[in-house]
Amino acid sequence: MPVTPASLSVAMERIEQGGRLRFRDVFAGLEVDQRRVRAIVYRVPTASTEFDDFIRETAESNCIVVRDAAHAVAELGDWHDRVVADLAFWTVRGVRIVTVGSRHDGAGLEIGTRDLAKARDEMPAHYGGDAPLIFVEQGPATPLTDAWVVMPEHDD
Repeated sequence: MPVTPASLSVAMERIEQGGRLRFRDVFAGLEVDQRRVRAIVYRVPTASTEFDDFIRETAESNCIVVRDAAHAVAELGDWHDRVVADLAFWTVRGVRIVTVGSRHDGAGLEIGTRDLAKARDEMPAHYGGDAPLIFVEQGPATPLTDAWVVMPEHDD
C-alpha cells in the first residue's frame, strides 16, 4: 500500500488549514495522487495570486498541482448547512437524503439519496437552477459488523 511521504503530508496539511482558514473563498479542496507522489489543490481562479503564492511557499520541494474549481469551500459549506437544515422538509416530501458533502474538487455539493429522480426534479426547483447540487444514488448506511455479537443480558 502506498504511503504519502511525510514532507508531502505536512505540506498538504498546511495548505488544507490555510485554505480553510485564510482562503475560504478561493480554496475548494485537495487530494493526494499516490502514484505520482504529489498533491492536487483545487481552487477558484481569481485575479489575486495570494493563494497561489501561499501554495508555492508551503509546497517547499514537494510537487503540488493546482487545478481550477467551480466552487470554494466557503460557498459549498453554506450550501451544506442549508440542505442539512432542510432534511426534515425533504423527508416529508419523500426525498430520503442519506449523505450531504462538499466534493473535494469544488465541483459542487454531493447529495446521496435513495430517491434520485425526485431529488433531481424537486431540489433544484426549491434551491434554484444555479445551486451547485450533484445527485448520486445511495442506499441507507450499513454499519460494519465484526465476528463478535453481543447478546442482551436477561434478568431471569
